[in-house]
Amino acid sequence: MATEKYLNKYRIASARLQNWDYRSRGAYFITICTANREHYFGEIENGKMKLSHLGVIADIFWHEIPARKPFIKLGEYVIMPNHIHGILIVGVHDNQYPQQQPQQQCHLQQFPTVNNTPPLKNETMSKKSPKPNSISTIIRSYKSAVTKHANRLGIANGWQTRFHDHIIRDDASCDRISNYIKNNPANWKDDRFHKKL
Repeated sequence: MATEKYLNKYRIASARLQNWDYRSRGAYFITICTANREHYFGEIENGKMKLSHLGVIADIFWHEIPARKPFIKLGEYVIMPNHIHGILIVGVHDNQYPQQQPQQQCHLQQFPTVNNTPPLKNETMSKKSPKPNSISTIIRSYKSAVTKHANRLGIANGWQTRFHDHIIRDDASCDRISNYIKNNPANWKDDRFHKKL
């Protein structure tokens, strides 16, 4: 087909799971990369992350996500030289699940499974205009805040256009992903994000 010829060349297809409402309660493993995988956030030294000025800004604003969106809890996360891995745990919008301290486990038994959520009524409009309080709008706001403050301070910065998400389906998966995030700095040399694009 003609559209296949230009796939990933002139347009960016949605990476989001079809028929899933990204405002739904659940835990989401998020990866956000810098533009061209530039090492804007710092460097790994002796298996530990040493944050640059931009890395500190990125860290502060990640911590502020629950202050801006009280229905969000932070799971495990790490700022790496050219990307961020983090788990965002979405509760309900009436604060039924009060905010807890960062680095919480997912406790997915309180959330519906992926298959229990009905399809979006209008997928096309949803793709064009992400819903308020969806994962997409939260990440977009986060990236915008980091960029705004970096530009104000004259700090070099840049984001890859998209981000990657994975819906965490059970506690075993949450534990595995949490351990991967925690061990990411120590395993940096073997990380697929290690090299620039």
